[in-house]
Amino acid sequence: VTPKIVPVTSPFICFRVVTRGLFPRLVKSNISQNIDTCHRFGLKNFKFEVVTDNSIDIETSDLIREIVVPRSYVSKSGALFKARALQFCIEDDVNILKDSDWVVHLDEETLLTQNSVCGIVNFVADGKHDFGQGMITYASGEIVNLLTTLSDAYRVPDDCGRLRAQLSLLHKPIFGWKGSYVVTRYGAERAITWDHGPEGSICEDAYFGFIAMQAGHSFDFIEGEMLEKSPFTIMDMVRQRKRWLEGLLLTVHSRKIRILYKIPLALVMYSWALSPLTFVHAISAYFLPMPRIAVLDSTIASLLALNIYMGIFGVLLTFPRKTKKDIILLPLYCIGACLVMIFTAAIQAASVILFVFGSKKEFYIVKKDNNDGKKKARKRSRNTAKVHPIQIEV
Repeated sequence: VTPKIVPVTSPFICFRVVTRGLFPRLVKSNISQNIDTCHRFGLKNFKFEVVTDNSIDIETSDLIREIVVPRSYVSKSGALFKARALQFCIEDDVNILKDSDWVVHLDEETLLTQNSVCGIVNFVADGKHDFGQGMITYASGEIVNLLTTLSDAYRVPDDCGRLRAQLSLLHKPIFGWKGSYVVTRYGAERAITWDHGPEGSICEDAYFGFIAMQAGHSFDFIEGEMLEKSPFTIMDMVRQRKRWLEGLLLTVHSRKIRILYKIPLALVMYSWALSPLTFVHAISAYFLPMPRIAVLDSTIASLLALNIYMGIFGVLLTFPRKTKKDIILLPLYCIGACLVMIFTAAIQAASVILFVFGSKKEFYIVKKDNNDGKKKARKRSRNTAKVHPIQIEV
């Protein structure tokens, strides 16, 4: 990414990391690395804020501020989880930012690159749009679970295709967007707020985006990639997808969002909700074969080809750093990404089954620090995330 301005002249940027405080070592390490990345790029006018339910005892300075959300804090609408923490930050007695400043929202495992910092600086210096987002890859550092990492490789071309098209061409997140690598003009963020009740708290990112789009704010795609890791276990991935399904369905069924804005996302979500029928069809078709229909066969073949292309494309963008010393691994990863399509479909179907029959009272947090000492923290995270059931109108 080519810088459009001198980095030292950039508007003020606040990098805001939201955490439960369950993985303090990870948060401290990543913030240290991210600050180094900003310095190497030449960025001067910036600050990191750690928003946490439990203090992680991070050393504060001119560049680092820790915000501990009190257990007693309740927002006006009863926002929960990450939305509650983000809403606490914009309260008048907590906020220290100006409306003209910019905020970059990061997950606790997100690592910046100089490309992403440059893209963010270009975006905020341009100032045409209030909100933006860029691409995230999932094979940085140690690969804990190759199966889940290959499965997440499909999310990279999705960022390059669906996310980029809707933000750069339409300037609207009609299919939703992610909760990390979110860049906001702070005045616009405070106008929209994160205070949208329980239904806007499971997938607070998508809900926020639809409310902002409905209010007339514009969006754009940001050049440059950030780095994250895939879930460490298969069950973590299933529970993660189950939360996304629940939160996005709440967004689709929300009465606060007008129907015309929700149609594209609704089509995606209903397709996801019906995904278990794919496996029922695959089994029943063997015993009850249907007449061959050329148009239908061609459509299915095209979709399969597209998925194979996305898998290979995702690997090429995600794994180059892993294959520099051993280039033979790259085609093996490409083959693996094609074979893992069945696994990805199974994960999607399993998340639907877990959503239908499982608890709807949790904001599940996947393990983010490959450390045996965090098992108790994970158990505690599930217990503290329970709230009253959220009813979904269909």
